[in-house]
Amino acid sequence: MHGGELVGEVLRAQGVRVLFTLCGGHISPILVGAKSRGIRVVDTRHEVTAVFAADAVARLTGRPGVAAVTAGPGLTNTITAVKNAQLAQSPVVLLGGAAPTVLQGRGALQDIDQMALLRPHVKWARGVRRVRDIVPALEHAFRVSQQDVPGPVFVELPIDLLYDESVVREWYGAARTGRTPRERAVRAYLKLRLRRQFRGARAYRATPPADVVSPAPDASRLVEAAQRLRKAERPVILVGSQALVSPASAEPVRAALERIGAPVYLSGMARGLLGADHPLQARHRRRDSLREADFALLAGVPADFRLDYGNHIRRRAFLVSANRSATDLRKNRSPDIGVLGDAALALAGIADALAGDPDRWADWRARVQGRDAGRDVEIAEQAGLPADGVNPVRLCWEIADALPPGAVVVGDGGDFVATASYVLRPDGPLRWLDPGVFGTLGVGAGFALGAAMVNPDAPVWIVFGDGAVGYSLSEFDTFVRHGVPVVAVVGNDAAWSQIARAQIELLGDDVGTVLAPTRYDRVAAGFGAVGLHVDSAGELPAALAKARDSAQPTLIDVRMGRSDFRKGSISM
Repeated sequence: MHGGELVGEVLRAQGVRVLFTLCGGHISPILVGAKSRGIRVVDTRHEVTAVFAADAVARLTGRPGVAAVTAGPGLTNTITAVKNAQLAQSPVVLLGGAAPTVLQGRGALQDIDQMALLRPHVKWARGVRRVRDIVPALEHAFRVSQQDVPGPVFVELPIDLLYDESVVREWYGAARTGRTPRERAVRAYLKLRLRRQFRGARAYRATPPADVVSPAPDASRLVEAAQRLRKAERPVILVGSQALVSPASAEPVRAALERIGAPVYLSGMARGLLGADHPLQARHRRRDSLREADFALLAGVPADFRLDYGNHIRRRAFLVSANRSATDLRKNRSPDIGVLGDAALALAGIADALAGDPDRWADWRARVQGRDAGRDVEIAEQAGLPADGVNPVRLCWEIADALPPGAVVVGDGGDFVATASYVLRPDGPLRWLDPGVFGTLGVGAGFALGAAMVNPDAPVWIVFGDGAVGYSLSEFDTFVRHGVPVVAVVGNDAAWSQIARAQIELLGDDVGTVLAPTRYDRVAAGFGAVGLHVDSAGELPAALAKARDSAQPTLIDVRMGRSDFRKGSISM
């Protein structure tokens, strides 16, 4: 049994169903070892896609997603996705190949200091140096990735730990035939080194995963928070991705919010938690509601740039923050009550302690809902405005009408995807995937691939900006080869519009923001997918229906007009 098979044993024991990768000589035994144990190996056209896919698996299942990449440039290609997972608090296990242990630092192929490169961007990193350490290192990696604040981990596995011992001995010994004292000394050194490297290779056997317990919040803090909430007249609750670290939390969190009865804003992976049209959920003018509120509860939401570093919440409001991260708990604005622990458990505990009538804030909810309804009217009016091409808001309305029940929507883009977030309404929890706080472009193909592997029966739709789709186009080959029937809609206005709008207004120059009106449908068709093109709004329903009913990967390229719908919305 070689080291790659040991890796496969651990992955199988941990319940891993799919391994994302881009092949390389340094990791071939891992891929073969995983496949031989019934793990699906999905190979992509870029390593960053493999890690984005693993990230999506982690977000949708609560269990670590796994990617394996080759040494050197294979690993450097993953950095953006690893950092995105770190900031999104996704438990991702990244396996990286490496140059042979005896040749590291001597100019071996693709040999760099990988540990120095990855350590700043992961919770934990380990370079394995003996075959016997493969199993315990991997099992520890899986545990660490899920504990407390989840996040990515990295395990480096040099090539000479992964192949069969006899093969490795041949590598090191075949060219060592000299008889000089120095040459004999080198052979003796290599013999001793290899003996140590392979000694006790089967000392550890893979074991089932240990249960990871969510960090429990202090019950007394929850009671105190409930007491203050009971006195509030205009409370607002913000729920973020961290409240859904475990998919099993979705229903308890929903029930807790309904028992509390305050207006709720959902973000990140929490979008869709309350369904498409729940009376508690507010979607628009969050800043106005927070500035009017006398009580705000941040459940797994840091006061970062998305809340203007806490300034969206008025200073006289009583602030409660529940977060697994002690840093995020107090970031930019110290709460009046800080609850360190799982946000889902915190919401349930506050609901239990609050008791009473969830309709006590009916008038306040009506005011928030009225503000929401007014904004919906404005958006509908925007959708009817003429444009040179399809109006972006109209396009989003048509996508919303065409989405099949249970669809998972992946957003990858700037201006167009942000517009879509105002209109598209996931009809259930864990049906919306966007990059998260890092604002990364290029997640689309990887997130869609991961979502399709988690639930192959769910429709997966990607909403692409024409800038962002450039990162993912080659992955239509991946979709075709692996039979993943995603539907991608590209809003093509031939520009990086989110940047161009402010740049032109402030600096008077569109340099670097202009794209060509490329026919992305033809590019996708070149990879074997179905390509459709739309020039006018009247063509949209038929094209969207055809894509929805297709059993093949499909890309709809929509010639989209420019819009000022999101003017002034750039973030810093």
